[in-house]
Amino acid sequence: MPRKKLFVNIALVGNPNTGKSSLFNVLTGLNQKVGNYSGVTVDKKKGDFIHQEKKISITDLPGVYSVYPKTLDERIVLELLANERNPDHPEAIVAVVDASNLRRSLLLFTQVADLGFPIIVALTMNDVANDQGIDIDSQKLSLALGCTVVKINSRTGQGIEELKNKIVECDFQLVNLNIPLDEKLISIGEKVQALTQQNLIYKSILTTHHFEDLSFVSYHEKKLIQELVKQEQFKSIPAQAKENIKRYETISGIYDQSIIDLSKTNYSKIAEALDAIMVHKLWGYFTLLGLIFLVIQIVFYLSSFPMDWIEMFGGWALDNAHKVCGESVFAKLLSDGLLAGVFGVLVFIPQIALLFLFLGILEESGYMARAVFITDKLMRKVGMNGRSVIPLFSSVACAVPAIMATRTIDNPKDRLITLLVTPLISCSARIPVYTILIGIFVPNTYYFGIVGLQALVFMSLYLLGFFVAIVCAYALKKIITIKHSSFFVMELPSLKIPNWYNVFISIVEKVKSFVFEAGKIIVAVSIILTFLSYYGPSKAMKDAEIASNQIYVSQKLSKEEYKNILAGKKMEASYAGHFGKMIEPVIAPMGYDWKVGIALLTSFAAREVFVPTIATIYNLGSEEENDGVIIEKLKKEIDPNTGKPLYGTAMCVSLLVFYALSMQCVSTLATTRRETKSWKWPIVQFVGMTLLAYICSTVAYQLLS
Repeated sequence: MPRKKLFVNIALVGNPNTGKSSLFNVLTGLNQKVGNYSGVTVDKKKGDFIHQEKKISITDLPGVYSVYPKTLDERIVLELLANERNPDHPEAIVAVVDASNLRRSLLLFTQVADLGFPIIVALTMNDVANDQGIDIDSQKLSLALGCTVVKINSRTGQGIEELKNKIVECDFQLVNLNIPLDEKLISIGEKVQALTQQNLIYKSILTTHHFEDLSFVSYHEKKLIQELVKQEQFKSIPAQAKENIKRYETISGIYDQSIIDLSKTNYSKIAEALDAIMVHKLWGYFTLLGLIFLVIQIVFYLSSFPMDWIEMFGGWALDNAHKVCGESVFAKLLSDGLLAGVFGVLVFIPQIALLFLFLGILEESGYMARAVFITDKLMRKVGMNGRSVIPLFSSVACAVPAIMATRTIDNPKDRLITLLVTPLISCSARIPVYTILIGIFVPNTYYFGIVGLQALVFMSLYLLGFFVAIVCAYALKKIITIKHSSFFVMELPSLKIPNWYNVFISIVEKVKSFVFEAGKIIVAVSIILTFLSYYGPSKAMKDAEIASNQIYVSQKLSKEEYKNILAGKKMEASYAGHFGKMIEPVIAPMGYDWKVGIALLTSFAAREVFVPTIATIYNLGSEEENDGVIIEKLKKEIDPNTGKPLYGTAMCVSLLVFYALSMQCVSTLATTRRETKSWKWPIVQFVGMTLLAYICSTVAYQLLS
């Protein structure tokens, strides 16, 4: 009988890759919030929908295979389902069951049912099951389970309206499958039930297995359970295995009652042929590398157009802001700080959106699981896992979306290591720096008529980043002590056409997350750096103007030359200039003077700012000068102490190594802060990479000088 009470707080429970998140997106649309569960960085997705004038709140629980936790996700789900005092504890459950993997899905269903939740079943992947040659009779399955079963397809909308009706009509049922559990397990469960005053025997059984990790079990109760377990000689793993055998015996009967045999479709045969290539020991890697290369190239190429438009519009907006606001301190901070910072955030959106478009396609189609499968063994040796491959390669375009892409990594330790080493891969922002410095000391010669020496040096910097990232990942594997069991048990999802609406929701979510979380930090730092670069002690700034005027008169400079001289003198007199002179003794072993020190500070906003900063400091003209002109002018700069070229091989190599390995990007740090929900790891990332870059660039300079 339908319940009279309206359940307004329900949860979606299901295995990974069963269409659970797709259903959540279809039900809630953009009316959803993404946060984190208390104390962990696992995403908590909540949303709501209104149907028949009734508002229903939905929580999309992490995809799990069982309530016996081997992963952090499974531990969170157990906490939410077993602890009635948890604020996210649901009133009822929509169990998402995969028709193409019915036996596997029903294991979790039976466990949730034994926890006493009213349930409705949403049967997904029916088209995939049909391609495999099977069909599920929903009416027979409903009778066998003892609850409502609704066939749905989130891509086409099939069954969604019916499911909403069932939810608001409270068509949830308590399910009792009478699974014959082991008598000894029941006996110890009853004793734990008496100790903890729990209302259900199965909650007590789960508590017996996992009392050490459950936050809602008091210290006193844990001590009593520990003594009981020791007294009864209770062995958790064998007991779980016996329980699962009993559950699968019941599930097999349900499966046999509900299944209808069909013949395999041509689509299924094509999918099997593709699978043979995608998970092949050799061709699988070629396929993966080809797809990664293709994705990076498309993201890099297509994003360049909207990024150029944003930069052009940003330049136009800044020029007009200067005309309207004038030259006051407030005006400078408003235009060059706030406005430039906002455009510094907006310019990343095309890359983030495009990257997550392709990641969404790979995930939704089922390919991502295959990429994880073939690379996992190799990546685990250095402290990461198969899902680390995509973020690492994506970082070639930009570290910001690449770090956000680590969300696909389930293991917290593997994700953290991947997130920390990803910025070591050279991104597109380093290209202007590499181009200028390589052009100064590397001759533009070719071998065999096609292999350019400058290109080889350029490529070596990317290889350096990959090599150091692997070494650092291995070191972090030994250092980071996050407790987390890592089991690689994977059932590859079927290949299918992506759910485009689900991909769209994912893109919107990631862009919003970056703009409103990391964006705040980027804008704040932009304002601070603008202040440090434009303003300094009043006397020093006044002296800079006087010195510039004297040079202007004595050398009979043009107005443009005077403007360049004045900009350079003011930069020297600014707080940034004082900072550069203050750190000069520290950076001297790397071959740098205070002028390079200023560039190091300002390029913290974005690495590519190094070039226009150097041009300003050395009075080389505006940043509108082309690379060739700046290269030629820097070649002529002389070191006053030695009389030799300032930008010689030693200094250029030192700078290249420093920018290849250092953390010179506030956007990346802001994104790390957003993803880890802590300032600890951005600080570790910044300090660690800076020290690494400092040591390596110092060694390079000392060896070559």
